[in-house]
Amino acid sequence: MPVRLGQTFYGRDTLEVARDLLGKYLVHKTPEGRFVGRINETEAYHGPEDRASHASRGRTARTAIMFGPPGYWYVYLIYGVYHCLNVVTGPEHYPAAVLIRGVTPVAGVPAGVKTDGPGKLCRAFGIDKRLNTAPAFGAGATLWIEDRGDIAAPEFIRATPRIGVDYAGEYKDKPWRFVLKPQEK
Repeated sequence: MPVRLGQTFYGRDTLEVARDLLGKYLVHKTPEGRFVGRINETEAYHGPEDRASHASRGRTARTAIMFGPPGYWYVYLIYGVYHCLNVVTGPEHYPAAVLIRGVTPVAGVPAGVKTDGPGKLCRAFGIDKRLNTAPAFGAGATLWIEDRGDIAAPEFIRATPRIGVDYAGEYKDKPWRFVLKPQEK
């Protein structure tokens, strides 16, 4: 039986949350139907010193959500075209979040629609800035992550440097991108 992840799941260390989200299921309930995908790629953005993080320049109107309590969605637009979906992690006042980079479609996504990349994922799931600051937990959430009992075995998890953060100095090489390699069930 699927179980929605609660706020305490997100209130842990960002790197642990990023790894532990692999194999969980992203669910978006919309008027057009329910979209479901198994999370297979995440990236951690960890604290005010992380130069790849939007919060590295301090608290702004855009990044305020990252300083808030864990378990809320941070959705922003990149290149003026693509939305990116993050969930706030760690303790309140410590700016951190996990970017959901990719999923394997399970339901609601038409065959052939790509979900390998944060922009493609958001487009396929109908995710946009209207979900920014919404809770990722609780019975009233329309976008949540659930545990369906699938185990992402450590031998199938690969940690790599994050993508597209060449400007981040020493933080560009942090192995804070996590990928779930295909595995037999």
